[in-house]
Amino acid sequence: MSRAENPDPPDTPRRPDTPEALLAYLGRDADRAARVTHVEHLPARDARHAPWPADLSPEVVRALTDAGIGRPWAHQADAVARALRGESVVVATGTASGKSICYLAPVLHSLLIPPTEPTRKDPAGPGRGARRTAGGGVGGGPSPLRPATALYLAPTKALAADQLRAVRELAAPLGHAVRPAVHDGDSPPEEREWARAHANLLLTNPDMLHRSLLPGHRRWSGFWRALRHVVVDECHVYRGVFGSHVAQVLRRLRRICAHYGADPVFLAASATVADPAGSVGLLTGVPVTAVTEDASPRGRMVFALWEPPLAREREGGGERGAPVRRTAVAETADLLGDLVVRGVRTVAFVRSRRGAELISLIARERLGDRSGDPGRPGGGSGAGDGADEGDGADEGDDFATIARPGVSAPGGHRADPNAPGHPGGGAGARIASYRGGYLPEERRELELALRSGRLLGLAATNALELGVDVAGLDAVLIAGYPGTRASLWQQAGRAGRRGTGALAVLIARDDPLDTYLVHHPEALLRRPVEATVLDPGNPHVLSPHLCAAAAELPLGPVGREPFGPVAGELLPRLEARSLLRRRGDHWYWTRRERPAAMVDIRGTGGDPVQVVEAGTGRLLGTVDAAAADRTVHPGAVHLHRGATFVVRELDLVDRVALVDEANPPWTTTAREVTDISVLETVTSVPAGTDARLCFGSVRVTHQVVSCLRRRLVTGEVLGETRLDLPPRTLRTRAVWWTMTEEGTEAAGVEPDALPGALHAAEHAAIGMLPLFATCDRWDIGGVSTALHGDTLLPTVFVHDGHPGGAGFAERAFHTARSWLTATREAIAACECADGCPSCVHSPKCGNGNEPLDKHGALLLLSRLWHGHAP
Repeated sequence: MSRAENPDPPDTPRRPDTPEALLAYLGRDADRAARVTHVEHLPARDARHAPWPADLSPEVVRALTDAGIGRPWAHQADAVARALRGESVVVATGTASGKSICYLAPVLHSLLIPPTEPTRKDPAGPGRGARRTAGGGVGGGPSPLRPATALYLAPTKALAADQLRAVRELAAPLGHAVRPAVHDGDSPPEEREWARAHANLLLTNPDMLHRSLLPGHRRWSGFWRALRHVVVDECHVYRGVFGSHVAQVLRRLRRICAHYGADPVFLAASATVADPAGSVGLLTGVPVTAVTEDASPRGRMVFALWEPPLAREREGGGERGAPVRRTAVAETADLLGDLVVRGVRTVAFVRSRRGAELISLIARERLGDRSGDPGRPGGGSGAGDGADEGDGADEGDDFATIARPGVSAPGGHRADPNAPGHPGGGAGARIASYRGGYLPEERRELELALRSGRLLGLAATNALELGVDVAGLDAVLIAGYPGTRASLWQQAGRAGRRGTGALAVLIARDDPLDTYLVHHPEALLRRPVEATVLDPGNPHVLSPHLCAAAAELPLGPVGREPFGPVAGELLPRLEARSLLRRRGDHWYWTRRERPAAMVDIRGTGGDPVQVVEAGTGRLLGTVDAAAADRTVHPGAVHLHRGATFVVRELDLVDRVALVDEANPPWTTTAREVTDISVLETVTSVPAGTDARLCFGSVRVTHQVVSCLRRRLVTGEVLGETRLDLPPRTLRTRAVWWTMTEEGTEAAGVEPDALPGALHAAEHAAIGMLPLFATCDRWDIGGVSTALHGDTLLPTVFVHDGHPGGAGFAERAFHTARSWLTATREAIAACECADGCPSCVHSPKCGNGNEPLDKHGALLLLSRLWHGHAP
């Protein structure tokens, strides 16, 4: 068999057959075995089948049979039957449960069935379209000149490209009746024109719908007139501010469709969404039926929780001398390298772009120092991969001692070390990173390499979490809790997608929430996924969409529009700002520019900042505008496909960061300072005899003031550099609690210890909130003070990090007792004496984690709700 036919290296031993054996291999010595804090065994499940609905097109049934889907699972048959009856449906079943068939079957059916009713000659006004059945119907049927069309919305470009491939394979027996096309920011102009003229299945994303398709709806009138189905894939992603924006984009879509006489059926899918009918109904604005009983087979899964060890004394400590654990990035890189050498197809998920680069880089370099003995990391003869004989590099060694990127790798090759399958690199050549910000051709190359088997290991952000078909994986590593149980199960579900056994390992970061979870597995593995939090009526979200809608078609009376009652309050305000003008009972956009271009639905702060190599002018990639001052500030270390750069200059006006290639033995972390003022207290309740819990509107001013240099792998702080960047102001929502002077005295906290106690409680509360609200630690912020100017009391604030709020603080208010109780328990359970990153230290503290008083925080949190019944 040739090397091309055999994806595994010739000297790779046969991989273990079971996930139990894989876990035993990773924990093969006493030190490693002690890092496993819990193992959950999820049993296999048998399949339940049902026949295809009788009214499903025979041609579609044959195509499905040709694809090996002659006997659908029961939930697939149920969802397809409902869609054919004209019901909007959300399929909320597990990963690898065939959800794509649930929407593709009715979509292909509609594209094959000729229209039975002509469209009205005069387009209907907004909101006046009538419901159709799948075969056509009164008032909303497709044009007699053009059969039905369908729209597929994905949250990422990678998922849309993957679905295009799947659709083409499935619809191949149907010939030219199905004409799919991707229409996104990566599409060349000629492909976009072909899609507009010929495509009847358009695959795009909410951003493109918002910025291009809806504002230019007249050029797409034939497509909208015939629109039969709208697919909303991975709908759990649409939460918070992003979800609220997408909800309004979908209302604008329904409005445009109604104008052209169409009333499409919505088909949504997600493996991890709570209250699917309610959340998708809120997202789309139409009644939705949920199909939730999963009838697909599932292989058994072994899910392990893994806590990295404390760093050795010679590796240094954290801030203020606090003990630190080995980083999740370094630990995951070791595990990824172990599995790849063993021939195990693995994806390692990490929360940040930098983390994805580091994991792949460390794993590749470490493999370059290994021998042919895959069972003993860091040792052996070095045969075949250029390592020094008997090198014995230890797993915890400082990364600075490892071969640096951009220099000759251990195999002696100067080629891009992250190019999939580049020659001569041994097992390390079969590891790469995948993240947002790569150029389109780089992403496509990596996706192809992963599917073909040229890559065995991939370190990825959640860009690969969302349904991209990476079938055939044996294991998934998750470097740090991804922020929600929904994302956790999405990522874990990437392994074993063909019904085989799978291993998933969550590697804890040195963080209060991660520490709590690996020692409280019931909070992670035995609770349902979080409720999806979104607020389409948020004025900061709704206002720009009203302007965009008015520019697309004049707005009519509020009761006839799909935007809800809040629109009636906002329209006069928009008129007062000279954005809209009223004529009779309609509202018109008054300016020349497109309002859709004035709002970024992902909340990234506008157009991305381009990262450019200063010496060559080469575009390396992009970063989100909102994150630029934290990630590409002057002096920041920027990683790109295995190469290391240092930022020379950041121009926020022209949105350019100039970088130089360099090899510093550290990474950087930005620090911010924050000030907060109360604008309005919406509600306030007692939190004990001498404390109150409040929720309301606040103004937050924050500024990146410095960056820390941290040693790679260990995270040891090496130094701090001051920065001069402009402040940013945010009006948002917050939850806060106050305590009287009598309460702090009764708790036993002395006045000089109070600032540190409040500060420690704030840090830990922020770290724990993602367990109770569908948020990430970086979606929220906080401030604590012993005497706040607005409350005149000791106060701890936790606020949303998005304009107008994202619903996280409100969720925190309603779950405050459980949230703050878990915060107290997490602090109490930590073994450190005076505080550490596992309990009260924060990676983004603007005050260098000073002052902090772990014991005082426990006393204050224990005093909350004192004297009140549970």
